[in-house]
Amino acid sequence: MSEDKKTYCYEYPRPSVTTDCTIFGFDGIELNILLIKRGIEPFKGQWALPGGFVQMDETTEECARRELAEETGIRDLFLEQLYTFSDVNRDPRGRVITVSYFALVKSTDFKLVGGDDASDAQWFPINQVPSLAFDHDRILRVAHDRLKGKIKYEPIGFELLEEVFTIPQLQRVYESILGVQVDRRNFNRKIMSFDLLEAIENKVDGLGHKGARQFRFDKEKYQALKSRGFNFEL
Repeated sequence: MSEDKKTYCYEYPRPSVTTDCTIFGFDGIELNILLIKRGIEPFKGQWALPGGFVQMDETTEECARRELAEETGIRDLFLEQLYTFSDVNRDPRGRVITVSYFALVKSTDFKLVGGDDASDAQWFPINQVPSLAFDHDRILRVAHDRLKGKIKYEPIGFELLEEVFTIPQLQRVYESILGVQVDRRNFNRKIMSFDLLEAIENKVDGLGHKGARQFRFDKEKYQALKSRGFNFEL
């Protein structure tokens, strides 16, 4: 066997690998999506999801975090892997497979700074997203569907609020993500039936005739119930 064969260098085409990040942000009123304006070709000047090519010495998650930081200034997020998109003609530069990630954050917690090959970075309301580069419209749809499904069986909506909140504020989170109006009484009854909210004595002036009651989400109680098979389902 020749020395070349021992190196296990196989002679077949090698696709490139990228990562793309779908970052949803809630600003207290509506759901937004983080986009960057491409500063280079292809699709120069068009809006896209943050992302880029995976380097030889990093994992896809490390790449996603690096690109997110370089192109938007956002760091230290919990990223969840979404899906691998591998359509043959998804990138005009050649055969490119992308591993996508998504996250849900309070958009007011971050200051955006466009950098690297992104000329700008902005939050867009989910119902006002411009046409996106590559196949990023499809990636966004898949991520949004995942988010709408996830919020029905995990209490992720609480992470978008301050520690102390009102039921109307929580309802607004769900309505903005699901894209539908939720019946107030049914929502209130269902949320309270989980017995995961700790009532706070203070009331918020001006929110309703008698003021809105305030609550705190009991994370420890939820984790204890979850470990015993509790199902948070709206």
